[in-house]
Amino acid sequence: MGDASAEVAIVGAGPIGIELAIALKKAGFDYLHFDARQIGHTISWFAPETRFFSSNERIAIAGVPLFMPDQTKCTREQYLGYLRAIVKQFDLRIHTFEPVTDIQSKDGGFLLKTQPQGGDAEYRVRKIVLATGGTERPRRLGVVGEDLPHVSHYFSDPHLYFGRKLLIVGGRNSAVEAALRCHHAGAAVAMSYRKGELDARSIKYWLYPEMTGLIKSGCIAAHFNTQLREIHPGRAILTGEKGSYELPADFVLLLVGYEADLSLCRMAGVELASPSHAPRFDPATMQTNVPGIYIAGTAAGGTQQKFALFIENCHVHVERIVASLSGSPAPPTPTAFERPES
Repeated sequence: MGDASAEVAIVGAGPIGIELAIALKKAGFDYLHFDARQIGHTISWFAPETRFFSSNERIAIAGVPLFMPDQTKCTREQYLGYLRAIVKQFDLRIHTFEPVTDIQSKDGGFLLKTQPQGGDAEYRVRKIVLATGGTERPRRLGVVGEDLPHVSHYFSDPHLYFGRKLLIVGGRNSAVEAALRCHHAGAAVAMSYRKGELDARSIKYWLYPEMTGLIKSGCIAAHFNTQLREIHPGRAILTGEKGSYELPADFVLLLVGYEADLSLCRMAGVELASPSHAPRFDPATMQTNVPGIYIAGTAAGGTQQKFALFIENCHVHVERIVASLSGSPAPPTPTAFERPES
């Protein structure tokens, strides 16, 4: 049996979940905090030295500045270190590696069941905030060979592809960044993208010119208006305007996006609106259609096809939730960024 009870449970320890924990602690709430893995898990599977799209001030949390020694945008490693330092600074207790396995309504609150390492636990809470993120798992293509050993949905380290033929499927930011880094690491890179050209709006502005230049020069082979049909050891089959054809491929990276895990929303009875399965909630309070259950962070966008929610424009969720739990008026809506940087 876990801790007997608390006022609030936070599920998810990404940046917004951590920021909310700090706000609840400052406001005097008795709360519990859980994550199925380590803090900042989604960020931890970025490739080494990946830099954020957003400016450092937009991804800083809890009023703690995020400064880089070279005044550049923050890397994956630097941001994870920043999150660890904040957890220590504010003396946060987070139940990492303790997934929530069940949520039940009980006695005007909720019974929350978890599975810590080595057993099971139960907690009674009055309110729950789901801050489970929007990119828990990769989108799958459902093609033959998708689960072969040389195929991955995650870009881990460019060094792996040195001297090998690499096919990258996708044409948005993640795919472009992987293509550039692997090209510079000595891989022979080809890309397959279902559209006719790259869209500069979905690619980091400092990557787009270099990528288009390398495509025009033939250093990176771009197969536009194509779809991946099959993957086999050492080769892949694409289909395009001129029919199907084969490409040599020692490795295949399927970088076509990621989607939210909405299982806890469904378990708790939160309504999900199609087509993105976004949870239904009151934007003034972030409370869902289930009284006492709130949504925070990018999870509020459901499985976003075109991402609109990022760390940088989710900070206000924390203020709204704390105000609602405290019985205070909702905070004013902040001026929207003309264009999110993420």
